[in-house]
Amino acid sequence: MKKDDVYILEDRGLLYLNGEDVKEFLQNLITNDIEKVTTEMSCFAALLTPQGKYLFDFLIIKHKSGYFLDCEKKNIDQLYNKLTSYKLRSKVEILNLSNEFVVAAISKEKFLSLDSTSNSEGFTIKYNEDTIFIDPRLKKLGARIIINLEKLNLSLNKLKLNTANIEDYYKFSHDLGVSQIDNINLQNKIFGIECNYEELNGIDYKKGCYVGQENTARIKHKNKLNKRLLAIKTVEGTINSDEIFSKEKKEVGKLLIKNKNPFALIKIQNNLLDFENTYMCGSAKIKILKPDWL
Repeated sequence: MKKDDVYILEDRGLLYLNGEDVKEFLQNLITNDIEKVTTEMSCFAALLTPQGKYLFDFLIIKHKSGYFLDCEKKNIDQLYNKLTSYKLRSKVEILNLSNEFVVAAISKEKFLSLDSTSNSEGFTIKYNEDTIFIDPRLKKLGARIIINLEKLNLSLNKLKLNTANIEDYYKFSHDLGVSQIDNINLQNKIFGIECNYEELNGIDYKKGCYVGQENTARIKHKNKLNKRLLAIKTVEGTINSDEIFSKEKKEVGKLLIKNKNPFALIKIQNNLLDFENTYMCGSAKIKILKPDWL
């Protein structure tokens, strides 16, 4: 990421949750601790099934008396409906503000050039009324800005930013081993802990109960984590969805996200797994990328 580049993430949406019970409501649902989220700190979290399987992931940012949830826009209606189903009699309002605000990504270097910043995941500031924060998953992913759509150009001009290609940002994210596109393909197919949410600061094991907490804790404490979602790249041929990776006719993993930046569920405890090796995926040859944080 170049220092003065900005990536307008038009594929991200924003839900806004507020109300008298909003903090308790989120605390009982999400994998992370909502108490961490303040005007100076944002966090990453997920919503799981009762069995601990993946449903949604999002960034949580303090906004006025409530919270923004920065999520994939294509999944936002599903997330809205799921949160509404849990609301019952809770005094919580859920609004889709995707048409009023836009999410953008900038480099960590640009963020640190601003006043009163800190080089730590999730650190959050206000700049001319815009919220800017280092990505709470990984500092190398840079920072994000939440901007009122009406003053998007004004905000970018004040920061002296140049619009860059969004595909470059997502390739950068893929190279770092962080999946952000088409995560809907993971729903009910993979445990939240297998999505590397512990390493990406998305799970708090001390916060108490939340949906899917029991299986998540069991996998963690009984050392049952033997699969991970990892980025792959094609060396030769074309990969197809739901295809199995193999080595010497033994299954190594399965493709779950097929796009320009594919991810697969990999058996990390398989003694055949070698990040320097190539594997067969149907008629294609692929390599598994090992992220720095693993």
